[in-house]
Amino acid sequence: MLKKDLIHKTPVSKTIGIENINDGKFGAVLSRAGVGKTSFLVQIALTQLLNNEKILHISLDDPMEKINVRYKEGYTNLIDYIGYVDPQKALRLWQDIKPNKVGISYTESTFDTQKIRDYLKSFKKADLTLPSIMIIDGLNFDRDVTNILEELELLNREFSIFTWFSMKSHRDEELCANGFPIQLENNKDKFDKAIFLQPVEDKIEAIILKDGDRTHQKFKLNPATMMIVEDD
Repeated sequence: MLKKDLIHKTPVSKTIGIENINDGKFGAVLSRAGVGKTSFLVQIALTQLLNNEKILHISLDDPMEKINVRYKEGYTNLIDYIGYVDPQKALRLWQDIKPNKVGISYTESTFDTQKIRDYLKSFKKADLTLPSIMIIDGLNFDRDVTNILEELELLNREFSIFTWFSMKSHRDEELCANGFPIQLENNKDKFDKAIFLQPVEDKIEAIILKDGDRTHQKFKLNPATMMIVEDD
């Protein structure tokens, strides 16, 4: 019951939709620096973990120790959002889902899709369940990443793994005519889903840029927790 309650309250359920998290090949969470890309990606991953799925989190920015703290904070924010939960129940659930998250830290110079392929192959060799989604946080979309995306498309076909990316935009760059930051515009044909986070007054506005016919829907998030702010 607690799992279902948490899944229902995750910001992902309102913005992307639980059934849409891994429908396609690639998704992107976009914003300028410091707005909440990683925190939102963590909520995507937590939603999958609560659905008894495995996830692979790859960070090019932070060591895994820091990413692990983000997951614990994200889980705590979700627990607090639904109201009072018995602390022992919350702890038991966390200990139950936590082992299904695996993570790897790279730098921009050491990031290698072949290493990821070898890692995923190791799951198959050991007859282990493969991750349903992979998060790649910190890939630099200001440069040409065509080859990397093509290689990751092969991983999608080979391992049926959906990849969510953080994509950093910049404050001084104007949006393209269709409302896309240039980083997405340059790669738009590769992406099935994209959500843009931008500060608006004391909230974060989450705008659906790509997701079938759900484009330009907007949602309000609490910047401290990334939880949905319900309309009064």
